[in-house]
Amino acid sequence: MSEDKTSLTYAAAGVDIDAGNALVEKIKPLVRSTRRPGADGEIGGFGGLFDLKAAGFSDPVLVAANDGVGTKLKVAIDADRHDTVGIDLVAMCVNDLVVQGAEPLFFLDYFATGKLDPEQGAQIVAGIAEGCRQAGCALIGGETAEMPGMYAHGDYDLAGFAVGAAERGQLLPSDDIVEGDVILGLASSGVHSNGFSLVRRIVAASGLSWAHIAPFDKSKTLGEALLAPTRIYVRPILSAIRSTHGIKALAHITGGGFPDNIPRVLPAAYAAELDLDAIDVPPVFSWLAKTGNVAPAEMMRTFNCGIGMVLVVAAGQAAQVAAVLTKGGETVTTLGRIVPRRDAGVIYNGEIGL
Repeated sequence: MSEDKTSLTYAAAGVDIDAGNALVEKIKPLVRSTRRPGADGEIGGFGGLFDLKAAGFSDPVLVAANDGVGTKLKVAIDADRHDTVGIDLVAMCVNDLVVQGAEPLFFLDYFATGKLDPEQGAQIVAGIAEGCRQAGCALIGGETAEMPGMYAHGDYDLAGFAVGAAERGQLLPSDDIVEGDVILGLASSGVHSNGFSLVRRIVAASGLSWAHIAPFDKSKTLGEALLAPTRIYVRPILSAIRSTHGIKALAHITGGGFPDNIPRVLPAAYAAELDLDAIDVPPVFSWLAKTGNVAPAEMMRTFNCGIGMVLVVAAGQAAQVAAVLTKGGETVTTLGRIVPRRDAGVIYNGEIGL
């Protein structure tokens, strides 16, 4: 006597190939919007192509970076806002490329979820495409992984991979940093994409929900305000590098803040002397510090506190560099100068205005 058995399918196991195909069709126009010289292909193949010669390089050195968005994704998921974390994903990668003097060329993403929602996925990729347009790089491919059992319902994760290039001999930091070089800072757009495990702990302790009006910005909900996307500094910085030749080093202020990130680009014999009173600290950081009873030193090692990018510039060209960056839409602050190193790689004068 035969025994009837239900025929199992991949969809019954939780993976919907048709949903994946639907997502690809939704995002094709977004990908096309990021085309640039060197990248003219369609997504959907087994790999992305990029032509360095068509991009205008003669003797390039490739520079690669990868990153994620961290637990800022939990804020996006809990607040049900998915259209900006893609910008964060691109920003965290391309800002790390430009600090080495490299022009971002192309980007690939990895999107993993327990149950694929094509509409949610399209919102995420729309943010990635917007980030790529801001950075001038092409979105040439990626991977969408539906993994039931690996992620809780509604959860997802993102990773990004960016490749850039610079002509040989033009990489940063340069080897001519000297005492008296000027340190400039570029304003951040908010918390960016670091420190969100602490942010979420502080919000939980405050008793507020993501839908409450932000105490530090009455025009937005708390979720909207904290999800402000990471600023992408690529175009203004590349313009300043190419038009002034005065930039000697750059530091992307991510996790670790000033004390961990600035010394990474300085010679061992030098330190950065900073005037903390010069920094216009956005209200979000004051709220986080007060609500979470976070000490100033901890704030400065966890968050950017209002400065998302630091530049070391030849003293005689500081004004010219600042003018180019300002024209490019950046808010520029003179933070300090390079001094001989005695102990710490960063020396503080004044107090951070929390």
